[in-house]
Amino acid sequence: MSLLKEKDRQQLIKEFETLQQPVKLVVFTQELECQFCVETRMIAEEVAALSDKITLEIYDFVTHKEIAEQYKIDKIPAMVVMQGGDSPKDFGIRYFGIPSGYEFTTLIQGILMVSSGESGLSAETKAYAAAVTEPLHLQVFVTPTCPYCPGAVHLAHQLAMENELIRGDMVEAVEFPHLSMKYRVQGVPRTVINETEHLEGAAPESLFLAKLKSVVAA
Repeated sequence: MSLLKEKDRQQLIKEFETLQQPVKLVVFTQELECQFCVETRMIAEEVAALSDKITLEIYDFVTHKEIAEQYKIDKIPAMVVMQGGDSPKDFGIRYFGIPSGYEFTTLIQGILMVSSGESGLSAETKAYAAAVTEPLHLQVFVTPTCPYCPGAVHLAHQLAMENELIRGDMVEAVEFPHLSMKYRVQGVPRTVINETEHLEGAAPESLFLAKLKSVVAA
């Protein structure tokens, strides 16, 4: 049974005709698949089948522990969107939990962005991101029914594109309740910055940059 509707498949096929560089999706699941692991894997399989520019690798979180550690995957379901082909590059773009509902849009945005090699950020934000010298971890907590969440996730992924020290995670709040409790997620989107700071809501790029400047030395 396909998760994508035929009209959506046809629309994505047209969108993917613009893909430039190859894209690789790396999915982590396990033999006794977790809640939403099956659906996450199916989404990746169906999306990858729509373009020969998209390849897919699927790993078992338990038996391929070393590969999971290589990609810094500590929970599942998980998906990495990275540059593929002869010059693979991991930009630090992560999806933890099923990228469904409004978050499916973020997955497609991520694929298009990685393929283009262009984050689309302003010159000021790019300059800030390039100057970051310490690891910067952005965890954006979302739910599939939140219409404001994709913008926050995409912004974190855009920043990750600009510096290998920056990582942007989409984290589905309901699937990882222990993390939602740890970071006191009471509404989404909520972006957790380096474990200690946070920003509520889908802030525009300029406001998010101002927040980063106030808490993270670049």
